[in-house]
This record gives sequence, structure tokens and C-alpha cells, in this order.
Amino acid sequence: MRILALVTCLALVEYMWIGFLVGQARGRYGIKAPATSGNEVFERYFRVHQNTLEQLVIFLPGLWVFGSFVSAAVAGALGLVFIAGRFVYLRSYVANPDQRGLGFLLTFAPNAVLVLGGLVGAALAWLRS
Repeated sequence: MRILALVTCLALVEYMWIGFLVGQARGRYGIKAPATSGNEVFERYFRVHQNTLEQLVIFLPGLWVFGSFVSAAVAGALGLVFIAGRFVYLRSYVANPDQRGLGFLLTFAPNAVLVLGGLVGAALAWLRS
């Protein structure tokens, strides 16, 4: 379970870092709070931050359920792919939103495996009890 805690913290640190980048972009492009539009590059950073939050809502429970009922090691590995995928998504989306596909795939695929695998693992554990 330590790997799950480590990956959870890494994912949250990454999210905090992306939030920091949004703040930097806000200052760099003169977007005063509470505005969330006004410069295309700022909006890209902002959207990556929001999209990452949307994905974390799926990722974190999926990571822990899969890790608890299937394999903590595999969940940890999938979690690292997710974190790398978020980094790729950030870099590609800010540079050119049309090129975000690989980052999206590296986020979506681990989430799908974690959630569906966790569901199967939890269901099988329940049926055995």
C-alpha cells in the first residue's frame, strides 16, 4: 500500500505544480482574478489544470480500489503512467491543443484499467465472501 500512497502524493504534487503554472501564466499574460479568459495561452494552462482535476476524481479512487483488490504494484505502475500522461498532456496542450492525443491516451487508459479492474476485483472479493 505504500506505493499507492506515494503515487497519490506524486499525482497531487503534479496537480499543485500545474496550479502554480496557471498562476504564473495569469501574471505573465495579465489575466486578473477572477477572470479565466483573455489570453489563449493562459486559457490552455487553465484548461489543463481543470482537466487534471476532472481526471483525478476518477484516478484516485480507481488507484486505491484496484490496489486494494487486484494489485498494489500494478496500480502503482499504472499510476506512474497516469502522472507521465498528465505531463505529456500539459506540454502538448499548451504548445498546440490539437496535439494532446498521446497525453490524453496516457491518462485515459490507466484510468480505464484502474476503474474497471478495481470494479471486477471488488466484485469478485464480494462474491467470495
